[in-house]
Amino acid sequence: MRIVIGEDEVLLREGLAHVLDTDGFDVVASVGTAAQLEREVARHVPDLVITDIRMPPTYTDEGLVAALRIRRAHPTMAVVVLSQHVQRRYATDLLESQTGGVGYLLKQRIADVQTFTSDVHRVADGGTALDPEVVAVMVTRASRLSGAVGGLTPRQLEVLGLMAEGRSNAAIAAQLVLSEKAVVQHTSNIYDALGLPVDADDHRRVLAVIRYLASAGTATL
Repeated sequence: MRIVIGEDEVLLREGLAHVLDTDGFDVVASVGTAAQLEREVARHVPDLVITDIRMPPTYTDEGLVAALRIRRAHPTMAVVVLSQHVQRRYATDLLESQTGGVGYLLKQRIADVQTFTSDVHRVADGGTALDPEVVAVMVTRASRLSGAVGGLTPRQLEVLGLMAEGRSNAAIAAQLVLSEKAVVQHTSNIYDALGLPVDADDHRRVLAVIRYLASAGTATL
C-alpha cells in the first residue's frame, strides 16, 4: 500500500512515516506544503494520501482543499485528513463523496499507534474513519437541536456514535459486548427514528448518519 504524506511539521511528518513504514505501508513521499502534496500525488499516484488540514502559506484549509481536489482527480484514492481542531464542516466536505476511503482524525489520535494504523487500514480498504471526538461533538449538538436524536436511548446513542465513526456491525458488537443481531436491531431502530433508509453498505450508512447529524445545526463546531 503506497502512501504520500503532507504535513508541515517535520517531526510529525517523520514520525508518521516511521509509524506507517513499521506497519507495512510504503511511504513513497512526504512533503510540507499542499502544492508539493498535489505534485507528489500526480507523480506517484499512491493508494492513500494523509494530509494535515492546515498547511502553508495561510495555515487555514490548504490541506483539505488539496485533499478534495485529489479526490476529484482520483475518486478511488483513499484520503485521511488530520486536524488539531474539531470542525464539522471538514467531515461533511470529505464525506460528500459517494465512495468510501475517507478519514478525518484529530492529530492527538496518532499517539494511539495501534488505533491510528487500524483506522488507516480501514480507510485504505475503502471504509470510513471519523474521529470519536468529532462524532461525540456532533451527536451532542444534534441531541440538543433535534428531537429525533434526543429521543434515542443511551444504548442507541452509543451505537449511533460508533456507526458515525465508520465501525462495522461486528466491530460495534465487540466494543459494546453485544451480539451482532442486537446491533442490527439497534441500527434498524435508529434508522426508523431518524427517517433514514436502511443500507448495508458501511460507507453509505456513515454518509447518511453524518449528513443527518450535520443538518441538525449550522454553527461551526
